[in-house]
Amino acid sequence: MADDVSWVADAMNQAVPWVSTAGITFGEISTDRVEAFLPDRPDQHNHVGGPHAAVMFGLGETASGAVGLAAFASAGDRAVPLVVRSEIRYLKLAKGDLRAEAVLTRPAGEVLAELDAGSRPEFNVDVTITDPNGVQTGAMTIVWTLKPHR
Repeated sequence: MADDVSWVADAMNQAVPWVSTAGITFGEISTDRVEAFLPDRPDQHNHVGGPHAAVMFGLGETASGAVGLAAFASAGDRAVPLVVRSEIRYLKLAKGDLRAEAVLTRPAGEVLAELDAGSRPEFNVDVTITDPNGVQTGAMTIVWTLKPHR
């Protein structure tokens, strides 16, 4: 898809106030991949001096939501995206600024075809969280659905 999705970062900040409260910013955004960044802030640290687990989760979920918004904005008049379930794996102690890369694991066209056929499609977004040295500190899988408007 060659859609212009430059509006997604602003939309995330407006629709989800926590995004700007946490200090999350966005890098590259496309209809199948999003980069999101979380600055290292002492007010978000845990008892071992890294970002709190909830903040890491929020970064990954935010990145996944942004890629879902970019991929499925055209279906906004027919359905609302909702998280079905999510899993996070904390792999290493995170320190410093964090980067999350969210990747849509199915072609958006397949998901939209299921929606058009009358079903409530689900799609996965895989997220990799890394520290400033590129070390993977977390991994997530978020399952989303497009719930049709009734």
